[in-house]
Amino acid sequence: MKRLIFTALLSAAAMSVFAQSASTDSTTTKKGKYTFSFGTKALRDSSSKRRSKAPGFSMGLTFSRFDLGLTTLLDNGSFKLSPTNDFLSYRSWKTSNVGFDVFQAGYRFNSSFKIYMAGGFDWELIRLRKDITITRDPDQSALKYTNDAVHYSKDRFSSAYLRVPLMFDFRSKDNANGTKWHYVLGPEFGVLLTGRMKQISDEYGKQKMNYGYHFTKFRYGAVARVGHGDIGIFAKYYFNDMFDTAAQKGLKNVSFGFTVGF
Repeated sequence: MKRLIFTALLSAAAMSVFAQSASTDSTTTKKGKYTFSFGTKALRDSSSKRRSKAPGFSMGLTFSRFDLGLTTLLDNGSFKLSPTNDFLSYRSWKTSNVGFDVFQAGYRFNSSFKIYMAGGFDWELIRLRKDITITRDPDQSALKYTNDAVHYSKDRFSSAYLRVPLMFDFRSKDNANGTKWHYVLGPEFGVLLTGRMKQISDEYGKQKMNYGYHFTKFRYGAVARVGHGDIGIFAKYYFNDMFDTAAQKGLKNVSFGFTVGF
């Protein structure tokens, strides 16, 4: 995961530099009505205040809405896990949500309102407190696990989803620096890519196990973002359960944190 995030950030930086160069060339030649940019907003230049605010459709690759925050489990509306789910007891400050979008298609109605659909990836990373292993069991009645005789310096239980948000972006007028406030909200849909257990111990070293682990195959929820320029905060809540098992019925998750790129 760390290497993936580092690679994504490095790619975003490279694409932003490319976009800035392309924007500079366009300003110099003053040719062409449409431009393509990559990155959170590419890198803003002095011509940002002169951008056209006319309605228009846009579509292309991007690296935006990079989310980094905390995830909290809700057990039938309670922040305290029930005895049935106590084996999922987790370290709050090390249980996180990471995600970003890589594709976007949208329509700008005017300078104050835009609607877009995006595609990206989203991870829920649960750092377990107990030295357990969630097992690969086809039984849909409950998650199964073993209590292990070793101590794990890291015992992480995670899911990876393809995320597809449909967002409504309400924007303020540009200030003197060409930046604006964004108020974004809308539904988000997710398709499970994989589940994973990652464990580190003195006895076995680093272990990774990929499996569905009964994470719900299709999830849906709501996302809200508020920010100024390219920096802001986000909150996500998923309406359906985290797992397809009967014993974990009512176990949901909510995430909140910082976001970069609107």
